[in-house]
Amino acid sequence: MATLSLNPSRIKPTQLQSHKPISKSTYLTNPTKFPIIFLTKPSKNPPKLQHFRPNSVSESSLSLPKKAQQLDGIEEDDDPTAELSYLDEETDPESITEWELDFCSRPILDVRGKKLWELVVCDDSLSLQFTKFFPNNVINSVTLKDALVSISEDLGIPLPDKIRFFRSQMQTIITKACKELGIKPVPSKRCLSLQLWLQERYETVYMRHPGFQKGSKPLLAIDNPFPMNLPDNLFGEKWAFVQLPFSAVREEVSSLEMKSMFGSGLDLDLLGIEIDDKTLIPGLAVATSRAKPLAAWMNGLEVCSMEADISRACLILSVGISTRYVYATYKKTPATTSEAEAWEASKKACGGLHFLAIQENLDSDNCVGFWLLLDLPPPPV
Repeated sequence: MATLSLNPSRIKPTQLQSHKPISKSTYLTNPTKFPIIFLTKPSKNPPKLQHFRPNSVSESSLSLPKKAQQLDGIEEDDDPTAELSYLDEETDPESITEWELDFCSRPILDVRGKKLWELVVCDDSLSLQFTKFFPNNVINSVTLKDALVSISEDLGIPLPDKIRFFRSQMQTIITKACKELGIKPVPSKRCLSLQLWLQERYETVYMRHPGFQKGSKPLLAIDNPFPMNLPDNLFGEKWAFVQLPFSAVREEVSSLEMKSMFGSGLDLDLLGIEIDDKTLIPGLAVATSRAKPLAAWMNGLEVCSMEADISRACLILSVGISTRYVYATYKKTPATTSEAEAWEASKKACGGLHFLAIQENLDSDNCVGFWLLLDLPPPPV
């Protein structure tokens, strides 16, 4: 990790704990060599998360079912009832090995007065995009399995190795359909392209649909369960609120792409996040003598986000779709509360962008694990 100067006025790195507050005796006595500066106040003009735009449905490489093409002279990209089946003509179909999937009801009533369901499928680059509406009386694993096969056959793309999904209530149906097709189902909130696309579709498709029901609440709300105790294998030894310039964050993500360490990055260009290289991105640095084993365990968890819970004076780690852990606690004082509030404010100012870094010690210039994270509000459907 890039070496930066220390701001000693901030709270010192603390020991990782999961069940009890930290006493003063656990603070580091000599933090002056800590390689990352502590958090400062967020910028008055922070970068914003840009409005997400998927590939245009009017591109020449788009193919639509006949019934979803022009209706009464309305172009397909203007018709909220149209179904989409798109594969970027410049993309090698064999390169798309992971899909993101949502299968859920929408705030739209059909002619029977029942809520329509919709299958939405994409990959993380949106080179693949597929949508199809279904009546509520055919929602089962067979319907889903047949739809996945039809996507593969109609677009000439192989079935994926993995499919990520973020609704725990649909886990049984999705898991069964995937396993019958030899696909690994991955419950994960790291379906960021999918979630942002759903937000976009809510505004451009669902709200314009003739059956749209304003004020209708989502049938399958996103889980946010009470946090559990951290498993023993995920314990670190020390941690600190930190920040890095965006340029340094990109360097760490580049290291991930070269497979030199554990972790996961994000395609910020695709997600529409425009940030100046000098903008400071908030993060959490964790140091432990068992950094490699810890990073390896974390790498299999679909890490989604880190949150500073001000009221409980702790850090919350979210993984998968419905698992939250008390990752660490700290002694609640005006100084630590201010630090945690500033960290959360900085994260919000960056559009939810933050990171988790695992190091062998806090003096190290290198990371063993690095996760670039994006804390997004749940989609409105």
